[in-house]
Amino acid sequence: MAEKKVNTEKKIVATAGTYDILRRPIISEKAAKLSESNGVAFEVAMNATKEDVARAVEAIYNVKPTKVNIVVAKGKVKSFRGRSTGTQRTVKKAYVSLPADANLDLSANM
Repeated sequence: MAEKKVNTEKKIVATAGTYDILRRPIISEKAAKLSESNGVAFEVAMNATKEDVARAVEAIYNVKPTKVNIVVAKGKVKSFRGRSTGTQRTVKKAYVSLPADANLDLSANM
């Protein structure tokens, strides 16, 4: 009698909360240089962890990331016409490294 192979790998499904973790892709010179080495940059929610970002990328784009780095860019103080001052918003960024064979279309699922 032939034995059945059991697939123990669970497929991660994108839920409404998953789309809240990845706010938007970052389009900049650094992100363009990162994409040459199979990486991508996202602005993420302030309460997101590396594991949350990895799960969200896997669920939305069907690509398992190899590495996730997170940076918090503090908002700068700017002056407007020399009189009033204000602050830019603080942003949390995630730099995601992908496998060499991964193709990620950022415009498809955002």
